[in-house]
Amino acid sequence: MFNYVKKKCMAFSDIFKDKNDYNEKNIVGFLSFAIMTIVAMTDIVTGIMGEDFPINDSIFNSFVLITLGAFGIDGLTKAVVNRPSHRHYNREESDL
Repeated sequence: MFNYVKKKCMAFSDIFKDKNDYNEKNIVGFLSFAIMTIVAMTDIVTGIMGEDFPINDSIFNSFVLITLGAFGIDGLTKAVVNRPSHRHYNREESDL
């Protein structure tokens, strides 16, 4: 049992290493989106019950910006990486 817990804790710490298979931007974006979804669902449920659920706008907007920023940066990174590079300019193809 102790080895299982130790192995899981070591796997969690692997996320923060420079060489890993995890995309940290997606993890942060997903967690931020999950918190926004929980807050929105709580607001809906309390509204149905007739209660007021005060949400600080600056906190909610911060989560929106974190979510858009994380997914936007990741999407931009994928678009730039997959774009053909101009450095590999083939002179033979340009003569066509």
